[in-house]
Amino acid sequence: MFIKYTLVFIFLFSSNILCAAELVNLSPGEVNNNLGNDALVIDIRTPQEWQRTGIIPGSHPIKFFDRNGKYDADLWLAAVKKLQTSPDQEIILVCQSGRRSGRVGDFLTEKKNMSHISHLQNGISSWIKEKRPTEEACTPTQNC
Repeated sequence: MFIKYTLVFIFLFSSNILCAAELVNLSPGEVNNNLGNDALVIDIRTPQEWQRTGIIPGSHPIKFFDRNGKYDADLWLAAVKKLQTSPDQEIILVCQSGRRSGRVGDFLTEKKNMSHISHLQNGISSWIKEKRPTEEACTPTQNC
């Protein structure tokens, strides 16, 4: 009887681990391939960064951190949800080097229990290094 309960406990515990959402690292090529697959690409950098390098074509610039490193996750998530076509749509996060998008991705998967979250490993820098196209970022205060 002890073995039966032990096996049930192990099965239940391991199934929770297997079901936990996990942040996925994507290469520039993988991000490019997902652009046509209804993925929602969110560039979390600052407006100054968007202006300096441009953004991935079709991505949405929605700043996550302010200049002091602070954020309002609920406000940011509300803006993202307005763009989502379904609750399980893949979200790909982009920043300059992959560090901030990794932190935000971990936050979304671990604290908000969101699934289908990926980020561009090594950020827009890796996209530009591979000479992939960018476009001008239009923000609410600009006319593009």
